[in-house]
Amino acid sequence: MPIETVTIAEPFFGMRHVVDENKYDVTDRAIVLNVAERPIRIEDQTLAPLQSAIFANVTLRDVDRAVVVDRFDDHADDASLCAEVRMAWPSAYELRGEERLRGVEHYMSPKVFVGNIGLTMYHSASVPLNVGLHKDHPFCPVPGFREVHTQIVGFGKMQQCRERDPATLYLEEPMAPGMTHRPMYDAQGNYPWHQYETTTPSIFLALEILPEGAEIPNLGG
Repeated sequence: MPIETVTIAEPFFGMRHVVDENKYDVTDRAIVLNVAERPIRIEDQTLAPLQSAIFANVTLRDVDRAVVVDRFDDHADDASLCAEVRMAWPSAYELRGEERLRGVEHYMSPKVFVGNIGLTMYHSASVPLNVGLHKDHPFCPVPGFREVHTQIVGFGKMQQCRERDPATLYLEEPMAPGMTHRPMYDAQGNYPWHQYETTTPSIFLALEILPEGAEIPNLGG
């Protein structure tokens, strides 16, 4: 199926997984994340792999694989939207049980896999978030795991540190709606200590790419 509807963010946002489309029309404003190895062509420009932007009234060409999120700015104000999200999504600690998430105002949608790509929306409610620095992804023991995050609502920053201490920060990328931070993993899939931090209450998309040979985690239900 070249265009697959993904429902994890409903009723707040629309999401589609687009595969092997020579031409894909974007009418209303939408965030497009290129998850292929070949650039997407837009007018006389390109959208590089694991890069995203906001598009409207344009035709995307040579779309090998992309995630499209619409209705991201279709609400009256961020605070009202986030309040509704908190009523619908459980806390990340409740679902994942990681000690670093205990007591943190961090909420998550259901997770779904489209092929080898996992998609989850997160709402980070407090400023600062203090979600905790981490570098391992234990659910994927196979080397080569890749992950990026795309800002959907609000503003945040992706931080990298030399040690498990925010005082050792050496790189920080501001994130606004439509932006995906640069990949931070090396060729073997090793990560620095990193964390997402809020500038305002925020919603972002986590995209996890499993390497060849990795099993899709059991999502339950």
